[in-house]
Amino acid sequence: MTAPEDSSHEERGPAGRSELTERDRAVLAVERRSWPGPGAKERVIRERLGLSPTRYYQLLGALIDDELALAHDPVTVNRLRRIRDARRAGR
Repeated sequence: MTAPEDSSHEERGPAGRSELTERDRAVLAVERRSWPGPGAKERVIRERLGLSPTRYYQLLGALIDDELALAHDPVTVNRLRRIRDARRAGR
């Protein structure tokens, strides 16, 4: 006998999560903004998120492949995917 299928329509991310963490939402919020220059963004990453820029971009790279992030902020995630894909194509 097979297990009944989940009848809910909610998206699930890695490890069966059903929603983004507060940190994930904060990372997407930083990416949603426009920045006058790289220094201001890095300062916000360090001060508000408590992350090094390197760790921030590692988390961001994983987030843009996360279906939960796409459902939460499709405009930002799709923009970041297009940028990533264009950079890859340019290599």
